[in-house]
Amino acid sequence: MAIILTDPVEAKLPKLNYFNRWVSPLLNDARDLIFIHLTLKITFCIIPFSILLFIFPNVYWLFYLGYLIILLIFFLGPFVLMLHNICHRKLFKKNYGYLNKVIPWVLGIFFGQTPETYFYHHVAMHHPENNESDDLSSTMNYQRDSALAFLYYLGSFYFTGVANLVFYFTNKGRKKFALRIVLGEIFFILISIVLSYYNFKATLTVFILPLLFIRFAMMAGNWAQHAFIDPYNPGNIYCNSITCINTVYNKKCFNDGYHIGHHLRPYMHWTQMPADFINHIHLYQLNNAIVFSGIDYFQIWFLLMTKNYKKLATHTVQLSEWKNEKDIIRFLKSRTRKI
Repeated sequence: MAIILTDPVEAKLPKLNYFNRWVSPLLNDARDLIFIHLTLKITFCIIPFSILLFIFPNVYWLFYLGYLIILLIFFLGPFVLMLHNICHRKLFKKNYGYLNKVIPWVLGIFFGQTPETYFYHHVAMHHPENNESDDLSSTMNYQRDSALAFLYYLGSFYFTGVANLVFYFTNKGRKKFALRIVLGEIFFILISIVLSYYNFKATLTVFILPLLFIRFAMMAGNWAQHAFIDPYNPGNIYCNSITCINTVYNKKCFNDGYHIGHHLRPYMHWTQMPADFINHIHLYQLNNAIVFSGIDYFQIWFLLMTKNYKKLATHTVQLSEWKNEKDIIRFLKSRTRKI
């Protein structure tokens, strides 16, 4: 089967000027220089803008809206997937390890990412548990094309997600992990409380709304990533996750669509994912894996919420010998049933 990929297979490294030549030796992988430049863009755009919102409390409401548009449209996706990548593969070498705290502890709070929580939830809990019964974000127990089921899933995460994560690591005997999560949450909460007394509108815009939005976005993304599960083989990564190819999302967000490959090889560099997918396409076929082309997780989430299987079918890559569209729809529906 010939599949043509348009997703990036290399990091577009900036020109090797004096700054880049100085920074590159500090990094574990020179291909991640792109993350340094993204970090600088955020630092010199988002942080000064947010400071201005705090300094001028009576600024016109369109400035608050403009801030959120810039944050959510231009920077949120790339930032979260940069955070995702550096959680799996440390950005800076061991001698400069303290610099690895800058993104989660300084920049992260402007994107609703409470320090430490993302790392421990995703890397230390989600990957080992693999969306099975002990995974706190498992989708198995839900009807995955039901908007009501998703609202219950989202509400559970909003109100009990952090507490459950702390209890999870406490019960596993990893109290240091639990403590770091608590400290990160307290840090974010204290900043939000203190700054709310100074300027509530700015605090709402800069910290609280991004927190609410990113936790929704992460749950919607995880829902789509693990919406299609083989009820007879739920522990098989090929059968409990999906892959999205040839999307604008992959270009902006470092090939995040290759979720099956990521679960199989969590420390693989994002530029290697398209080639890895092609090299192992026979295993995707053998395991009846679900691959979509031209749509991303959030489009898939929306199509599931509206039960638009016809549209999902048109974007499904023909890895199996389905006879027609009805066969594809029947197959997709069999993978979204509550287990």
